[in-house]
Amino acid sequence: MIYLDNAATTAMFESSIDVYKEYACNKFYNPSASYEIGLKVLHEIENAKNILLEKLGAKKGNIIFTSGATESNNLAILGSKRNGKWEYVFSLGEHPSVYNVAKELEKQGFIVHYVGLSANGEVNYEELQKVLNEKTRLISVMHASNETGAINDLKKIDMIRKKYAPNALIHADGVQAFCKLEYNLDDLGVDFYTISAHKFHGPKGVGALYVKNINSLKSIFFGGGQENGFRSGTENVAGIMSTIDAMGKIDVKEKFIEVQKLYNTMIDILSKDCNVSFIKTNNPYVISVGFEGVNGETLMRALQNYGVIVGIGSACSTKKSGNRILESIGLNKEEVKSHIRISFDSSNSIEEIKEAGEIILKVYREIWEKVR
Repeated sequence: MIYLDNAATTAMFESSIDVYKEYACNKFYNPSASYEIGLKVLHEIENAKNILLEKLGAKKGNIIFTSGATESNNLAILGSKRNGKWEYVFSLGEHPSVYNVAKELEKQGFIVHYVGLSANGEVNYEELQKVLNEKTRLISVMHASNETGAINDLKKIDMIRKKYAPNALIHADGVQAFCKLEYNLDDLGVDFYTISAHKFHGPKGVGALYVKNINSLKSIFFGGGQENGFRSGTENVAGIMSTIDAMGKIDVKEKFIEVQKLYNTMIDILSKDCNVSFIKTNNPYVISVGFEGVNGETLMRALQNYGVIVGIGSACSTKKSGNRILESIGLNKEEVKSHIRISFDSSNSIEEIKEAGEIILKVYREIWEKVR
């Protein structure tokens, strides 16, 4: 099997599985316990937060461990909500775990603005500044798109925020950027930043929320007061520690260079057919590819028979018709239907990419001959 849906999930590193087993079976103690071995585990969790801050490039700030990106995104948005006539701003390119929270805010009576995307997949910065004002409470724009790979300029968004909405906070969903793109979080100007472990060879069911100023956040559910009261419930110690192991194994710069070669190889092969189109970005991890005249889902299912696994968009929204993100950048309904998502990882090899590229073209042409 050639797995090219790495934006959906990745396999755990073997070493991370070993770490998980160690903390699940041997160091299984509850970090909320008052005895020494429990307190030792609690200390290891606190140390893990410092390691994560360093990996993010944040000299200060707070880490809240969660069950994953969906919980982190909900906590950032709903936890920063305040009473009053505040307004909220979201890009149309957001993951469902952000976009559907925006819809919930609308139901609660808040004014919510949705900012469109440019043809390259990035948020429309001019449109963004037009909807900002002194009543803006939160701006939520993802760092890198899970659909197209487009990288939003968070520094630029911070500059726009300072000029047009000085009271606003910035939340960025960093799930497709963390351990893939080089950056220092302190330079980006965000107040909240979300990560998810299973996107970089850690376990599923573990994530984190970076919070610059803990006073900007309130808890949205209550219990035993773990994670300084912001995420009650016994910590997933095995998940947390295996997450730290996974991210420690990744050299972001080296990995980017390797994946760039895979991306370029696939582009070169698929470009042999003039009926194949791409949404090109400066992010080699994800590419959205259109195959004229053929339904992307049909192609995806056919490729499975050849052992090639690709996606057709966010794994969290594949049961819904249409694609809000591709439509937002200007694709019509038929063009949207023709797209698949290919997402790479450094665990893929050049040989795999060459083989997969040729198979994709072969299967596409076979289907094209049948339907045209």
